[in-house]
Amino acid sequence: MKIEKYISELLYRFQCVSVPGFGAFLCEWQSAQVLVGQNSFIPPKKVISFNSHIKNNDGLLANHIALQEKISYENALNKIQTQVVFWLEKLENKENLVLENIGEIFSNSEHNFVFKPNTAINYLTDSFGLAGFNSPEIARANQITSEVEPIVEAPVSIDNTVEDETPVIPLNGKNRTKNWMKYAAAVAIFASAGTYGYKMYFDYTIEQQTSIVEKTVQEKINQKLQEATFVIPNPINAVDLTLEKTHTEKYHVVAGAYRSKQNAIKAMNDLISKGFEAHLLTENKYGLIPVAFGSFSNLNEAQNLKTEIKAKDSVEAWLLID
Repeated sequence: MKIEKYISELLYRFQCVSVPGFGAFLCEWQSAQVLVGQNSFIPPKKVISFNSHIKNNDGLLANHIALQEKISYENALNKIQTQVVFWLEKLENKENLVLENIGEIFSNSEHNFVFKPNTAINYLTDSFGLAGFNSPEIARANQITSEVEPIVEAPVSIDNTVEDETPVIPLNGKNRTKNWMKYAAAVAIFASAGTYGYKMYFDYTIEQQTSIVEKTVQEKINQKLQEATFVIPNPINAVDLTLEKTHTEKYHVVAGAYRSKQNAIKAMNDLISKGFEAHLLTENKYGLIPVAFGSFSNLNEAQNLKTEIKAKDSVEAWLLID
């Protein structure tokens, strides 16, 4: 079962969707933008990011899958964990993980997850029906000026012996035209300088505002992650238990979870009598104490034990990833 479909549905309604044992997808509102150099307009949208350090189970995704698939909460959690194991194996093999309508995740040279969101999907419901558009640039026709030919008046001779005493002043239209063109060129240079200066100021303003928005978005995400709560039907009352031993392994093959410590110890002893290295895990936030067949730091070893238990003992075993 591909759970990215249900993750995508929840991103329309919530700011954070956590995948137990894998990471959390976060989204934050971004205002409309105008790309000056491209003459483009982008409507408001939700910016999607990914945090691989948030791996706790808040119950939101499992509860949503249980309602949509009409299965129990435990079965929904098992399906999520199976999908997470497949994702982790793919990333460990340096393969790109493509999540439909969400984005792409791959592992870099430092073994850190890098997320590339799918920008074609806008998860902001307030922007439904709005799409970006480009405004065509206005083309202006160049003005054509013709050069005026100079007009020169020749002196008129009335008599061969008598010269005209009135001086003749030639009309030089070419010089006036050149002067006009110089003034026009100067005006064009000043106008271009003003337009370029305004563009530099506008780009600087956009860069400063973007920096402030990114800082504000990060602060809001951290605050909302601390304040986020989700409602789980039929919540289980918390029980204060003190466990004598804590296992640091990451992958656990779990036989069951119990509200009573006495029942958990009884189940653990029963598994030990069958030859398993059974032990109790730390009480989870629902007040349940998981009983593990065994714990491993390697994913393949945990998978092999789970397969062996199901084949020989015909019991229900599932994988828990811290």
